Amino acid sequence: MTWQVALGTPMVLFAERLGASAFSVGLAYSFVFLLTPVQVLATALLPRFGYKRMMLSGWGLRSLFLLPPVFLAWMAPASGTTWMIVVFIGSVFFFTLFRSIGSCAYLPWLNALLPDRIRGKYFASEQTAAGIGGVGTLLLSAAAFMVLPIYTAFLVQYLFAFAGSWFAALALGRLRDAEKPSALSIGEVVRATPRMILAPGVFRQFLVVGVWAGLAVSAIPPFCAYYLKVGPQLSAAQIVLFTTAQYAGVILGAFSLRNRVDRSGARPFFVASLAIYAAIGVFWVVALRAGSIGVVPLYGMYFALGVAASCWFSANMKYLPQVVAPDQKALAYSIHGAVTSVVSGLAPVGWGLFIKGDSLVPSVDATAFGAFFVTVIVSALGIGWLVLRLPEERGPAPAWMPGGMSLRPFRAFTNLASLVVPAGEARARTRNVDTPSPEPRDGAR
Repeated sequence: MTWQVALGTPMVLFAERLGASAFSVGLAYSFVFLLTPVQVLATALLPRFGYKRMMLSGWGLRSLFLLPPVFLAWMAPASGTTWMIVVFIGSVFFFTLFRSIGSCAYLPWLNALLPDRIRGKYFASEQTAAGIGGVGTLLLSAAAFMVLPIYTAFLVQYLFAFAGSWFAALALGRLRDAEKPSALSIGEVVRATPRMILAPGVFRQFLVVGVWAGLAVSAIPPFCAYYLKVGPQLSAAQIVLFTTAQYAGVILGAFSLRNRVDRSGARPFFVASLAIYAAIGVFWVVALRAGSIGVVPLYGMYFALGVAASCWFSANMKYLPQVVAPDQKALAYSIHGAVTSVVSGLAPVGWGLFIKGDSLVPSVDATAFGAFFVTVIVSALGIGWLVLRLPEERGPAPAWMPGGMSLRPFRAFTNLASLVVPAGEARARTRNVDTPSPEPRDGAR
């Protein structure tokens, strides 16, 4: 519930209402990605402080930074001022900072607590609960915008998010802690990371694919919402309902694609995702040239956006374990997650500078916005060419990623950034992480 408000469409709409530019909105949206290195560093502290202490400290402190938006909504200014925008964006930064610190413990802690025989069942239940909670939060947000004055609606939403965050912390506080883990040292990572990134092989090829995809598509959700508010001036309720359609597409993909990816392999779903993103780019280029956008096509576009993200995430989770050595998983996943996340955070900042309008009020340069989607189309074609050159093995993928993550696809990549070494992998680490990755498979050179 909390992240849908604090880091999703309601956050974008609140920033726009206060008078934030496209650059400011892109900056606020990017924090969850740009602060991934903090999450990596925080995992190095888990052997000292333990899972429970780290997670409760981070998540407890993040809740406090939902209060500045509550105060701003209570003020209900007729027009926002610079200090209000700074306070709002600062609150998003610190919320995300402490979220990153707490989230470093999430996956390792649950994996340490849950026996193998019930882990899949738990994460399946978590995925269902996350889906229901996400849709419910968006529908409640839309209803609030429909029946309440705009700032009262924001006030209700952020109080709801604050309560949800504290209830989550209280529930986690009832769990027992697990044995403190082992972790890769920062020095070990600093020495090994350049070699792993630069060594010829499939991992480097796949990292390039992830980086290009992050640059191309991560900025689509926030700027679609921002443009629809400042351009056609659709209502906040309508835009949140569009986001609900996007989330419905994500849920459909999350519940229907996993077994199909195992049977068909990752490549068809990478290609399907890129084809959908290219079609979305064509949709926006045509709509911007026509000067009008229908409501029904927008619902379809948002639904397709969710399906595309889900296809990409499911394929990524299938393919990544194939390109790393078994005794280097913690490091390889951390590198992939950190690099793709940071790039995905830089993209909204750069594109925000490019598409922002020249007027003093929030606006978008329609020509620049159209050029952004032309870039999406070209990038989808280029990434597709790279994907078709990747070698692949079919068959069941290791069950290493919880299902609930698939309901927030691109944001979930930040959770790959961890220096924690699972117990089984710690025992299997018979060589130093400075050892070069295995030679690429045939066809990957």
